[in-house]
Amino acid sequence: CTLDSEVALRVGGDFFFDPQPGDSPVKLVLIAGGVGINPLFSILLHIADLHGYQEGKGNGYKMGTVKLYYSAKKTSELLFKKNILGLMNAFPGKIMCRFHITQQSAQICKELQPHVTGK
Repeated sequence: CTLDSEVALRVGGDFFFDPQPGDSPVKLVLIAGGVGINPLFSILLHIADLHGYQEGKGNGYKMGTVKLYYSAKKTSELLFKKNILGLMNAFPGKIMCRFHITQQSAQICKELQPHVTGK
């Protein structure tokens, strides 16, 4: 988003991301804390599938970018972190993530360091 961008927010409840072939690409921002990552990780996997499908078949799916902002107390509490890193590596510039750590005192592993903000 940029200054003065119009955004839509949805908090809680039943939500999903189900683009159709021919839809305009969207820039999606996903925000999760703790175990709240579960439904958003599912959306992230769906987006990755559609990116792969788009690249492999060129059948009308036009996927935009997705940025995931995921917060936890410690890196050990980041569910699916290896999977998320794998998706970022598989779809560079299309799937991005920033992990925000709030209470970690131990060193953060090198693999996560470039993607972590906070303590």
